[in-house]
Amino acid sequence: MCGRFTLTVDPKQLAEMFPWASIPVSFTPRYNITPSQPVAVIPNTGDNKMSFFRWGLIPSWAKDAEIGSRPINARAETVHEKPSFRSALTRRRCLILADGFYEWKSSLGEKLKTPYYIRLSSRQAFAFAGLWDTWKSPNGESISSCTIITTTPNSLIEPIHNRMPVILPTFACLDWIKLGDVNPIGIRSLLTPYPAEEMEAYPVSRAVNDPKIDTSALIQPT
Repeated sequence: MCGRFTLTVDPKQLAEMFPWASIPVSFTPRYNITPSQPVAVIPNTGDNKMSFFRWGLIPSWAKDAEIGSRPINARAETVHEKPSFRSALTRRRCLILADGFYEWKSSLGEKLKTPYYIRLSSRQAFAFAGLWDTWKSPNGESISSCTIITTTPNSLIEPIHNRMPVILPTFACLDWIKLGDVNPIGIRSLLTPYPAEEMEAYPVSRAVNDPKIDTSALIQPT
């Protein structure tokens, strides 16, 4: 799964990487983004505008906002089958902006898992493949939320964890957020592991386990 990630780059870099998108001129760097918090997304609403959605998908048809503890991940292999995701795959896809993520490795004889920070070797920002929806409460409250799609790990991630988030190549980002309905089988061809040779991973402090800690020290190698 993908349960924590970062977005620390200067907004100007994001604007250069996604020149077709409308990116805010400033926002706070985040070193420990956790479920239920706002995350930076570009949904397929046609205007290519970055917004902030809650991480943890609430389907529009849900009776309340707590359905399934708000799924933070969707599996690429079954995303077209699950009731919470299949409609969103066809109609409501988004880019979730990041520049790194964390996974935890189990070690023989150790009770505590070791967190690893994983990013592109270029240290550039990137986009996870995501799904989104908007839920409205009986009293009129509106919540837009999202989930990150995961896939099988590449050779770098496999010794650390059995899943990894889908990182879209830059050239595929516009295809993913194409406006309107798409063929779910065709669009799933984009949900593949990112090339291992273009990524790096290293152990970091267990302080990342605390969602209240959000500093640059979290991504320093240990």
